[in-house]
Amino acid sequence: MSAPAGPGPIRLGPMTKASTADQRRGEVLRAIVADFISTQEPVGSKALVERHSLGVSSATVRNDMAVLESEGFITQQHASSGRIPTEKAYRVFVDGIHRIKPLSAPERRAILRFLEEGVDMADVLRRSVQLLAQLTRQVAVAQLPDLRRGRVKHCEVVKLAPSRLLLVLITDTGQVDQRNVDLTAPLPDDDVPRLRDLINSTLVGHTLDDASAEIAAMASGEDLRVPPELKDAALACATVLVETMLERSNDRLMIAGTPNIVRVGELEGVLDALEEQVVVLRLLSGVRDLGVSVTIGEENTPAELQSATVVSTGYGSRDEILGGMGVLGPTYLDYPGTISSVHAVAHYVSRILAGE
Repeated sequence: MSAPAGPGPIRLGPMTKASTADQRRGEVLRAIVADFISTQEPVGSKALVERHSLGVSSATVRNDMAVLESEGFITQQHASSGRIPTEKAYRVFVDGIHRIKPLSAPERRAILRFLEEGVDMADVLRRSVQLLAQLTRQVAVAQLPDLRRGRVKHCEVVKLAPSRLLLVLITDTGQVDQRNVDLTAPLPDDDVPRLRDLINSTLVGHTLDDASAEIAAMASGEDLRVPPELKDAALACATVLVETMLERSNDRLMIAGTPNIVRVGELEGVLDALEEQVVVLRLLSGVRDLGVSVTIGEENTPAELQSATVVSTGYGSRDEILGGMGVLGPTYLDYPGTISSVHAVAHYVSRILAGE
């Protein structure tokens, strides 16, 4: 699991190596974070002693909490209340998660079964965010990959009307994209297969970017392979393909679980970012590998997300990341469970898209 550089191990006081007291304070801090995540209520020393086997008295725990507070790991809302963790504490807590919590075999089977029912890439990703929102009780997001990055497996040409066609692009990543093409004149039925073969001879086995020169030649009427009777239809289809290449098709976001964030008052800015999508898409576009990344509060560069935690990862393969997906929630979310869920769902999405 990767994460931005945090404050590192807790070092409380001028000591050259971790003392027993230093280790104990680390345990107290982890207990405070765990309890606050569980209850969202300030945590007191008495509750810590009762709930956790710390092996010390309430007075010792109070002293440890005072030191933790002076170091900026916990804070007190009111003089008589317990303590709540700061973002610094959450970072230490996350950095201390050395192993991703494994899902049970029934959980893994249920995830795979649900995702495998997807009919295409968009449906698989739609199911993935629905599943993540259900598993984590937070907002789940997934970025559709850029259509231009997949190699075309087939382009189907369907005649919808005498002067209207439907192009259906199918890529090796499982992505399906449909485009309407309006013609200047009716196309005879016998010419539809010929046009399909012509387009496929240009596209199959190539990305749209790789085939851009051939598509441009077809759109300009300079492709010598195009017979005169197909010239107008080929030009219209190629023009649509050029428009497809110019679009930022990765600027499409799947979102599920928005009601989960509405109930958290401090996340109103996150809700605005989700509605505009640009901020979240920029964040997911920065995903570069299959490792799980956790950014907490002010670690998130977009100001709109600085009240939230983002748990994200890529999907695809180590050689090619197709897009990013993840979960947005409050800073007190269930980190072990959320990290595990994001990791598992992305793993199975990657397997399905690879045909495994």
